[in-house]
Amino acid sequence: MAEAMLNVAGLNAWYGESHILHGVDFHVREGEVVTLLGRNGAGKTTTMKSVMGIVGSRKGSVKFKGAETIGLPSYAIARQGLAFCPEERGIFASLDVKENLLLPPAVAPGGLSVDTIFELFPNLKERLSSQGTKLSGGEQQMLAIGRILRTGAKLLLLDEPTEGLAPVIVQQIGRTIRRLKNEGFTILLVEQNFRFAATVADRHYVMEHGRVVDEIANDALEANMGKLHEYLGV
Repeated sequence: MAEAMLNVAGLNAWYGESHILHGVDFHVREGEVVTLLGRNGAGKTTTMKSVMGIVGSRKGSVKFKGAETIGLPSYAIARQGLAFCPEERGIFASLDVKENLLLPPAVAPGGLSVDTIFELFPNLKERLSSQGTKLSGGEQQMLAIGRILRTGAKLLLLDEPTEGLAPVIVQQIGRTIRRLKNEGFTILLVEQNFRFAATVADRHYVMEHGRVVDEIANDALEANMGKLHEYLGV
């Protein structure tokens, strides 16, 4: 899989003695948007955390641009050019919007400027001196995504970016993801909402019980809708 920016093979992960991932295999090519779909507890978030090295322990292979990262600490993985936006967003309550935005260090050249981030998310410019946790859920999500865009990371891991957000904000997040793809970013996306995923992604992997059980191209979603409903229980 030499052409893959991210190649995951036989990935196992544990929290303490709990064995969560059981040989996960998938890849993401440069410039793609790929989603991990599945019910709650399927292992999607743990897969992202395992790629970033922030689980209890992991075994298998996680190659980024051909280089093995499985033995690296999480800070070294981030410095390779991967950035993780967690579902809980991780906004610092003691910092205002500007401080939150400027907090992460650059890991590579080519990060978006603050002005470009404000162009993507005009709300943030208006709330610049507001305490981070005083923002709405949608604004916090914009801040969490904007923060990692500054770093120069080229592989973005977004965990449930639309969870609990109003439809108008979901549309804005969708437009942002499509624009980032057009600008050369590669995105791995965890989503419960496959209808949203279908508006942004090239391919989808379905997870069950800590394994990838299917891969569906975005243009084959309609043909696989029955199977998808079965997988996701919707």
